[in-house]
Amino acid sequence: MYKKLSINNETIWYDPVLLVEDPADVFEHNFWKVNNNIIGKAQGRGTTWFIQTRSVQAALRHYRRGGLVGKLIEDSYWFSGWEKTRSYQEYVLLTSLNKAGVHVPKPLAARAIRKGLIYKADLLTEKIPNAQDLVSILTEGSLATSMYHKIGREIGKMHHAQVNHTDLNIHNILIDDNDKVWLIDFDKCFQQTGDSWKQGNLDRLKRSFEKEVARHQIHWHDAELKVLLEGYQSVT
Repeated sequence: MYKKLSINNETIWYDPVLLVEDPADVFEHNFWKVNNNIIGKAQGRGTTWFIQTRSVQAALRHYRRGGLVGKLIEDSYWFSGWEKTRSYQEYVLLTSLNKAGVHVPKPLAARAIRKGLIYKADLLTEKIPNAQDLVSILTEGSLATSMYHKIGREIGKMHHAQVNHTDLNIHNILIDDNDKVWLIDFDKCFQQTGDSWKQGNLDRLKRSFEKEVARHQIHWHDAELKVLLEGYQSVT
């Protein structure tokens, strides 16, 4: 169960078990820098900082817009309530998926800062140790057939929890050094009733494989999608 901390125009939701540090400090880059706790970073839409907390390794991400809108409004969003902020929504969704047994990062804390009609947001989650995304793995070589079954099963578990991953692609599927499959990046994802939307997630994933074959010549063939779908259908 998470706790909530409100300070002036700022609201933080956090897990008091996973997060030992003061939640008011953990979203500030300098807090980790002065304590020599920054262990790496990744560049994407913005910079994700990898840090060593007192309990786990974690990833700190600031929410940024993409596309043409992102060039004009980099990291601000319309405020319509604290529980409608993107950070809170992703925090709650990751909590729900963890409870459902889906392999996703554990959320440590989420923050939203309101300024008038807009807000900015941050999220601190568990870092998956010794893991690579499918693009990196398949660029180097082929993946064992059994792993495609595992990937499909993990997606099936997510769908069984009625979570629509609106950006399901092979950059958002990780495999660690214990051959455990992880799903990441649940910004703008949500729980949804029914089943009709699920095929859209799978179609998007197939296009992602095809796109990376053309772009990076990854080692992948259509036959492996069949094994993935068998794993997906094995979830009841």
